[in-house]
Amino acid sequence: MKFLVTGAAGFIGHALVKRLLDEGHEVVGLDSMNDYYDVNLKYGRLKDLNLDIVQVKSANGEVVKTSSGFSFYKMKLEDYDGLIQLFEKEKFDVVVNLAAQAGVRYSLENPKAYIDANIVGFINVLEACRHFPVKHLVYASSSSVYGANKKIPFTTSDNVDHPVSLYAATKKSNELMAHTYSHLYGIPTTGLRFFTVYGPWGRPDMAMFLFTDAIVKGKPLKVFNNGKMQRDFTYIDDIVEGVYRASLNVPKVKEDSDISQVPYRVYNIGNSKSVNLMDFITAIENELGKKAVLDMQPMQAGDVPVTYADVSDLARDTGYQPDTAIEKGIASFIAWYREYYGV
Repeated sequence: MKFLVTGAAGFIGHALVKRLLDEGHEVVGLDSMNDYYDVNLKYGRLKDLNLDIVQVKSANGEVVKTSSGFSFYKMKLEDYDGLIQLFEKEKFDVVVNLAAQAGVRYSLENPKAYIDANIVGFINVLEACRHFPVKHLVYASSSSVYGANKKIPFTTSDNVDHPVSLYAATKKSNELMAHTYSHLYGIPTTGLRFFTVYGPWGRPDMAMFLFTDAIVKGKPLKVFNNGKMQRDFTYIDDIVEGVYRASLNVPKVKEDSDISQVPYRVYNIGNSKSVNLMDFITAIENELGKKAVLDMQPMQAGDVPVTYADVSDLARDTGYQPDTAIEKGIASFIAWYREYYGV
């Protein structure tokens, strides 16, 4: 099939594109290449996809083609006209929307970036899918939609009406917007609530990267809520497997649904294990053979103390449940980090 992957130079997008190409699909990638974090890492991911990144010149969607069945457009989702032209030209079967302004803490500093990319950008994707119908729209939501939910583990049937960050609010909004378009226009949509993704090529603003980088460089490592945090860390390969299987499993109208009869779904994708933050740091120390310099901090605004995924819906519908052990995932990330940065 022909896939559009937005955020193709991002952490999850890059890994998904590789998987889709390995499976023999044709892939069109789209990314704004913004500088929220080191743009060289994004170009490194494109290079890893055998893309001649020197040819990427235009901010208005100049396409670069490779011999591997992959095409890339440098474009923002906020560019409605450009996005419509892209859909009209390429005629996609499946759209996987991973492009977004990420990060809980950054939403406190630059809220407008989240409205532009996550709300305006997503409505543009929905409109494009409406006018140029696709078989399936899959999009990234987030475990952050659960807010400070005290019921553990988090299930997709939980109430998620009380987000504690603007980032979370935009992701919940995406789910509501997708449901509306599924209802009004019959577009099959699947939202995926990712739980703390980590692994090779990971984002520099996330825990795995931040902790490793600080320990390697002997810098103080900020530990929020004095370390009294738990996270459902999910390895990148498990995320990609879940996304791939979900994308091929197109939702149908559920005649027995007690909510609404629309082709709409939401899944959690997590490891179904909540790891203590201090244990996570210890595992990184053990792999690096070096102790961390800890800087204990109070709870950060917008953060939550615990995340823990119930993935029974995903397992039931796709036959897949993430299972990569945290020690294996940490070892893989650190091996990549050492090679990429020459440590």
